[in-house]
Amino acid sequence: MLGSLKAPDLDWQDSAETIRDEIEGLVSSILVLAGIKSDPVSGPEHILIATIIETWWRQGKDLDLATLVGQIPKPPFRKLGVFDLEMFFPEKQRMKLALQLNSLLASPSMASWLEGEPLDIENMLGADGKTPCAIIYMAHLNEKERQFVVTLLLSKVVTWMRSKPGTSELSALIYMDEAFGYAPPSAEPPSKKPILTILKQARAFGVGLVLVTQNPVDIDYKAQSNAGAWIVGRLQTDNDKRRILDGISGGMPDLDARISNLEKRQFVLHLAKKNKQTVLSRRHSMCYRFGPFTRAQVTALMEPYKKDAPQAPEAEQPAPVAEVEATAAPAAIAPPVAAGIEVVYLDPAAPWAANLGADPTGTSFAPAAAVNVQLLYDETRADVSHNEVYEAVIFPLDGLIDVEDVLSVDHDDRDFQSEAPAGASYQLGNTRLQNKTFWTRLRSDIKNYLAANRSIEIWKCPGLKLYSRVGESEENFRARCEQAADEAADVKVSQLRDKYARRIDRLQDQISSADARVTELQVDVSTRTQTEVMSGVGDLLGGLLKGRVSSRTLNRAASRRAASKKAQVRLATARQKADAKRKDLIELERDLQDELVSIQQEHDELAAAIETLEIGLEKNDIRVAEAKLVWVPVA
Repeated sequence: MLGSLKAPDLDWQDSAETIRDEIEGLVSSILVLAGIKSDPVSGPEHILIATIIETWWRQGKDLDLATLVGQIPKPPFRKLGVFDLEMFFPEKQRMKLALQLNSLLASPSMASWLEGEPLDIENMLGADGKTPCAIIYMAHLNEKERQFVVTLLLSKVVTWMRSKPGTSELSALIYMDEAFGYAPPSAEPPSKKPILTILKQARAFGVGLVLVTQNPVDIDYKAQSNAGAWIVGRLQTDNDKRRILDGISGGMPDLDARISNLEKRQFVLHLAKKNKQTVLSRRHSMCYRFGPFTRAQVTALMEPYKKDAPQAPEAEQPAPVAEVEATAAPAAIAPPVAAGIEVVYLDPAAPWAANLGADPTGTSFAPAAAVNVQLLYDETRADVSHNEVYEAVIFPLDGLIDVEDVLSVDHDDRDFQSEAPAGASYQLGNTRLQNKTFWTRLRSDIKNYLAANRSIEIWKCPGLKLYSRVGESEENFRARCEQAADEAADVKVSQLRDKYARRIDRLQDQISSADARVTELQVDVSTRTQTEVMSGVGDLLGGLLKGRVSSRTLNRAASRRAASKKAQVRLATARQKADAKRKDLIELERDLQDELVSIQQEHDELAAAIETLEIGLEKNDIRVAEAKLVWVPVA
């Protein structure tokens, strides 16, 4: 039941929810068996163990319980959710959890859980031919152990059925006697979720579930509502009868009476789809079974089958963590390394370990190199002198450095261990770690690699002769260019203002003088017109009344009229001159506006013309500050 936590043969991308449901059921089962209460959503114990199993299964690797327990103190990850592992679940508490589970493993009563055939639904149902009858016998188990078995078994059934295509024919039937306590209406035991899942979804995959109980009130209403067929016998209590009547929707009017009047070995069959009931009478039979089997009787019953079954090799049987740690021994001596080179071992919990293909439980180690390199990017034109620290792991370490061999990672001391794990063996290949020239060439190779493949890019604006700072975003650089362009435009506008100011002042003075002349001539014209009218009318009227109009009188009137007309002509000329000056001022303002717009457009175009400038590395700009040997577990 627990010897092998085999990874499901499903695609994670398509079946992540299914696999996580199985993991939830598996972890809940183990914790129930150990007497640990932990909620799947909020319990740190449940979340930690589930994440460890998912990490292994995502890599397609099988687990056993001993390995799982051994992973709890130092899991192969450093974060759970958004929080650091130590903050979410401190190591002291993780060790306490591991000891609790290890005590369970070390218990003699657990031996039978780790032996026998692995729990495989496909093998139980038979891959070919007729479907056999596989019996899971739990009468000798206590309540916690029964919960464990039911949850683990049905969770694997759910995963198995979801791996199958849909069908309308029945291909497997799960019969569960005495369902009391596994899907109660209020409590949430770990077995409840897979039971409800099977009731809701299994029929689409050709899987049926029969639940048998003497107390219908102990079955959750969601389970009852998903039942397609009911077989109801004589019920002992009114509560049980009411639960049945509530669960069977659209029943016959006399269903209550029918159930109450059933005789021994009689049952009412209700089919939900057909909405009809039939009374069934079971034939009389004799049973010589004496009651529940004992463990000894079960062993005797299974003995003929076990003789024919192939036995697992001795070495494959899992052992408790304490035994594994006590009996493991080194398989090889670590090879010598050149003087001055630090030697460390990769911690499987390093966040980048999986990118190297590291095996969290591997004891066979292959060499890698972790380097710390100081880089200087300098560019005189752009006034750039940028220092950067580059960290990488080179793996595999088997000769000239290739692009695919360099993994850029920000490693730190937490990613490495100073001591070799128990039972370590070493893979060397052609690598001569003891030669100083090997490490000298490695430093030279990493310099050549970085000079050829490493560079930074900055932004430049040729028109304004501006360069961005290292790390400055394009948006911020554009804003800086626009500001510089505005400032340059302001300088040109200031020069243009000086150029036009004198011309504008001169025209404004001329317009003022012309307006004054017009005003002066308007007064002269008005005065002359008034004088002409008053004097002329007086002379003409006086001469006319006296009976004579002399030629002198007519000449004087004509002279005054001519002077008045001349004054009007001068006024019109002055007005035309003033209007002309105003037009000159308008034209001058238009010219000024055109030049201002031109200046602004020119500088906007300069600010918009941004290019990238690549700054590379020269070998004398690269200094390998540190290079150390890292042993990576690969198998």
